[in-house]
Amino acid sequence: MPTKAPKTEETKVSKKRVLSGIVTSDKMKDTVVVTVQRYEKLSKYKKYVNISKKYKAHDAGNTCKIGDKVEIEECRPISKDKKFIVKKS
Repeated sequence: MPTKAPKTEETKVSKKRVLSGIVTSDKMKDTVVVTVQRYEKLSKYKKYVNISKKYKAHDAGNTCKIGDKVEIEECRPISKDKKFIVKKS
């Protein structure tokens, strides 16, 4: 009878969204506003358009400035609007 190996600690794979965009505002404390653009086809008109959306992201230490290209990663809600954290600047 084959013996089963004891279960070790299983690694949990997280599927956090990672978006890249440009910082458009850094006026708040520890928060930046990042504009993310995507190129998408509208099914109704069969036409490609640029769609942009703004996200608030946590920036500990106020390291990012306006115009910086950054990557933001989804995390637990930090406040009402902040659900992302600056990963790379």
